[in-house]
Amino acid sequence: MMPILARFRQLYERLSLPMGHFCLRLGLSPDMLTYLSLALSVVAGYVIARGQFLWGIGLILLVGLADMLDGATARAGDLANEYGTVLDHVADRYAEFFILGGVLFSGVVAHGWVLFALFGMVMASYVRARAESTGKLASCNVGFAGRQEKLGLLLIGLFAQFFYPQLALLEWSVIAIGVVSHITAIQRLVFTKRMLVGPGPRRGLRKGPEVV
Repeated sequence: MMPILARFRQLYERLSLPMGHFCLRLGLSPDMLTYLSLALSVVAGYVIARGQFLWGIGLILLVGLADMLDGATARAGDLANEYGTVLDHVADRYAEFFILGGVLFSGVVAHGWVLFALFGMVMASYVRARAESTGKLASCNVGFAGRQEKLGLLLIGLFAQFFYPQLALLEWSVIAIGVVSHITAIQRLVFTKRMLVGPGPRRGLRKGPEVV
């Protein structure tokens, strides 16, 4: 089961390609756009921490736009490389940390729920990265929800919190993010086991190097 938005990846890549060519004409590189996305996430976290949720929504949308454009620019200029992929994933994790950190410091959501959500998002990404690092899986982008779906839940929560603060819907959206993130991590682990050792009892695999 792929995340809902991941099913439209080919369409999204085709539609975003002209924007990638435009960025190249402006002299922008994929790495520059990745750093821009990261910088915008810091600002988003700051304004959210101050309770300026509508500004936070706008900045998160800009984070997503910059994140989309770095990939589109890499494809348009045939500039994709392994380091760019690693940089993009690392920047995404930091962006999630800054944005959810803003939610934590806003005082609107209990700290425990923010940590629950953040840990779930990290683990879902970690399971995918470790599975794909075996070299035996082309992709482990499976599960109930990917990064875009989780940010979508957060945007809904921020929007609802601004207009209906008495309902505490931002906290519920953060809880939902945590739940779907941990479910996704488990789904990816199950998928990896099925691809590597089959559906039956675990067979011995050669241990890889320990990662600290």
